[in-house]
Amino acid sequence: MSSWHRVSDGLVLIAWMGAIVAAVPRTVLGQTPRRTSGPVAAAHAAAVAAPADYVIGPNDQLSIVFWRDKDISGDVIVRPDGKISLPLLNEIQAAGFTPEQLRAHVVEAAAKYLEQPNATVIVKEIHSRNAYITGKVTKSGTYVLAVDMTVMQLIALAGGLLEYADDKNIVIIRNEEGRQQYLQFNYREVINQKNSKQNVVLHPGDTVVVP
Repeated sequence: MSSWHRVSDGLVLIAWMGAIVAAVPRTVLGQTPRRTSGPVAAAHAAAVAAPADYVIGPNDQLSIVFWRDKDISGDVIVRPDGKISLPLLNEIQAAGFTPEQLRAHVVEAAAKYLEQPNATVIVKEIHSRNAYITGKVTKSGTYVLAVDMTVMQLIALAGGLLEYADDKNIVIIRNEEGRQQYLQFNYREVINQKNSKQNVVLHPGDTVVVP
């Protein structure tokens, strides 16, 4: 065989081997595949860490993402009546459900129109879990309970007590099954590591009054 034929055959073999390598998945070759992008990845990037006992409520912002069905996917805000609106599916009850419960509900509704629907419910903003603080603090107002928060932590978020605040007689007003409860909170005792049980975790709807 002439040297020209040997060179030619060698070039063909190299090209053929290159085509095989290009066709093999990167994971087989020990390389890490690129992370996928798209609406699901973008929605997960914008998600917030919801508390373990979180249930969806009015004014919460959600992202409903259907895999390969972006026309009925989208960001929604839970209305005051507790419902959301999605293309094709129309109105769906969202308030009172956990994100997983809503996901199952959405998939069930979509099964009437789509074959094997696959949906993800992502919490983007929480506005339904609020606590309130009023009285002699630096910044009274409404604070979102995106995570578990104690009375001391809320006071810190509100900028602390004012100089003439009655720090021994702070009250937490709480609604339990339609009845108002009044929980006493002695700021001075807590900071002195006494009776720490009164530094309770706040519930949505609690109002802290600093006289």
